[in-house]
Amino acid sequence: MEQKLPYYMAYPLPFLYDDERMQRRDYEYLKSLYPGTVKRLIPHIEREFDRLTYEGSMLYDEYPDPLQLRLMCRRIYDRAAEEEEAPGEWLKNLIQVMAGQELCQRRQERRSRRKKYY
Repeated sequence: MEQKLPYYMAYPLPFLYDDERMQRRDYEYLKSLYPGTVKRLIPHIEREFDRLTYEGSMLYDEYPDPLQLRLMCRRIYDRAAEEEEAPGEWLKNLIQVMAGQELCQRRQERRSRRKKYY
C-alpha cells in the first residue's frame, strides 16, 4: 500500500532556531578553552549578570551607563579577588573585558529571541 507523506515532511524547512543553537554551542565550547584564571571568573560574572537580567534592566538600554558597568565590575572584582593570590590591575581589566563580552552576548541573545518570524 502506498503511503503519502504529510506536506511538512515533503518540503522540509530549515529549523528557525538552529543557527542560534549552533552559536550557543560554539560559545560554550570556546569558553571551555579559556585558561584557568578566566574559568574561575566566569561564575562570578554570570552570577552578576543573572542578577541584573530582567525587563527594563540597564543592561538592555541602548547605551548602558558606564558608571553602573564599572560598579558592577567592581562587585565582581571584590568577590574574585578573595580567590586570587595576587589580584591587581590586570584582574580588574580582565573582568571589564569579560563583562563587556558577556554583555554583548546577552544583548544578542535577547534580540534574537525578540525576532518575529512571519
